[in-house]
Amino acid sequence: MPHILNKITGVKLEDIKNQLETDAAGHAEHGMYLEHLWRNADDPDEIFFLFRVNDLGYCKNLMQEIYREARDEDPNIKMPEKIFLEEE
Repeated sequence: MPHILNKITGVKLEDIKNQLETDAAGHAEHGMYLEHLWRNADDPDEIFFLFRVNDLGYCKNLMQEIYREARDEDPNIKMPEKIFLEEE
C-alpha cells in the first residue's frame, strides 16, 4: 500500500490536527487516509503525518497542483514537505 509522509515545521500540532480533521472527508474523496500524526520528540517544532493512499500517482499530481495554487495565492505559505512511499 503506498503512503505519503509529510513533514512541516513552525506550525502548532493542534493547528495541524484540526486542519487534518477538517479536511478528512475531502482527503477520503481522493483516496487519502490519515494513519498517524507525530511530533518529533527531539524537535517539538517538527510535525510528521502519514497518509495511506489508494493511487500514489494520482495523489502526487493532486498535491503538486494544490501546492502550486496555494503558492500562487501566497508565496510565503507553509506547506509540508512530502515523501512518496511505495511498497516493493
